[in-house]
Amino acid sequence: MTTVTQRDLTRLRDALGPLRDREQVAARLLESSAKHSFDPDRELDWDAPLEEGKWFWPPELVSLYDTPLWRRMPEEQRIDLARHEAASLASLGIWFEIILMQLLVRHIYDKSVTSNHVRYALTEIADECRHSMMFARLIQKGGAPAYPVPWVYHNLARVLKTVSTTPGSFAATLLGEEILDWMQRLTFPDERVQTLVRGVTRIHVVEEARHVRYAREELRRQMVTAPRWEQELTRLSCGEAARVFSVCFINPRVYGSVGLDPREAVAQVKASGHRREVMRSGARRLTDFLDDIGVLRGPGRRLWKSSGLLA
Repeated sequence: MTTVTQRDLTRLRDALGPLRDREQVAARLLESSAKHSFDPDRELDWDAPLEEGKWFWPPELVSLYDTPLWRRMPEEQRIDLARHEAASLASLGIWFEIILMQLLVRHIYDKSVTSNHVRYALTEIADECRHSMMFARLIQKGGAPAYPVPWVYHNLARVLKTVSTTPGSFAATLLGEEILDWMQRLTFPDERVQTLVRGVTRIHVVEEARHVRYAREELRRQMVTAPRWEQELTRLSCGEAARVFSVCFINPRVYGSVGLDPREAVAQVKASGHRREVMRSGARRLTDFLDDIGVLRGPGRRLWKSSGLLA
């Protein structure tokens, strides 16, 4: 078996160019973390009352936007749906971040505990702990219930994270981070949205930018150095993760919570050209990247298409 040295790794490249030194990337991310990390309990005014008539999510990002059902809904019901969808997305975010933390711990288990790479992974885990608590507190403040993913997908995720390869773990990380990040970048500057929601999304966007960089750099490295069987399994598991993610994105129970027929609502969301474009726009930066580094191939690509996230 040939040993790949650090010098060998610095000479490796993919379609995007030479691979960067892992330790140097982590050092820069640790420096950024030291300058731009937040304590949501102190940064945000959790005691301030919610603002009358303001949205909990931009209306254009609400799943039913511009459907026949949406056009029949009064403004108050639309805002209420946005409140419940924000709770559903926060619940999804917590679920995904708990999975991510497990995958990161597994990734660093055999690595040098004094390396910058491991130090940054632990820093990211601390970030994700704060994010999960922040999202839970936002759900409580908004007054909507938590919306856990359906039982079958909750348990399917147990299998996916157990069999996930190292590159598969980072591909799944990007799937969970980049689509929501795109939506949150539209949310935090939107003055129609509740101040608290804007504050939560601003913190998440700033800190997730580092997480995305870490995951992208490591996924590139893994897809170059992993054996072929691992690359193929990564493509397949990543495609299945995309399919599960798209199904779980909004819990259908939100529609019943605001007095709508869930079956009619789900059918209209599936038929909505606007919603399809929103989801593909949110995923486009990610799918372009995954395509460039060779993840979107074979059966995995077909799964991505079936998810609706890839045209």
